[in-house]
Order: sequence, then C-alpha cells, then structure tokens
Amino acid sequence: MDQIARNNEQIGNAIRRRRRSLGLTQAQLCDRTGLRQATISDLEKGDGGSRLKTLLDVLAALDLELVIRPRSAAPAIADIF
Repeated sequence: MDQIARNNEQIGNAIRRRRRSLGLTQAQLCDRTGLRQATISDLEKGDGGSRLKTLLDVLAALDLELVIRPRSAAPAIADIF
C-alpha cells in the first residue's frame, strides 16, 4: 500500500508502522542496519537531524523504497466539510 509522507513526522510514522508490521523491534532493526537504537528512535519520532543515508539504509532494511513524484493536489477545505 502506498503511503504519502510530506514531512519528517509522517516519514517516521510510516517507518514505525512498517517495522511493527514486520514484527521487528527497534533493536532488531538496529541489527539489520548497523545503526544505534537512539538513531532509529529519532527517525521514527520525525526528528529532523537524520542523514539521508540513514533514511535510505532503514528503508532498505524494511524492504521499502523512496519514490519521488510531483505532489498530488490536496482537496480544498470546502470539499472536506
């Protein structure tokens, strides 16, 4: 299932959901990536200090990929209510 993530917190939430859906703990993800548990935790919280390589290593360990595409139009507020 595709997930749209437009900010750090949404990316972190998507990573956490995927990790949990695979039944992995943060420690097990650390074993797969060679990263510290604090780094995984910061990434999942959406802390903005993570390097792009760190993000790509975690995505690869979770069998995810980053897709770049034009942003889809958000519905107008009037259409929501």
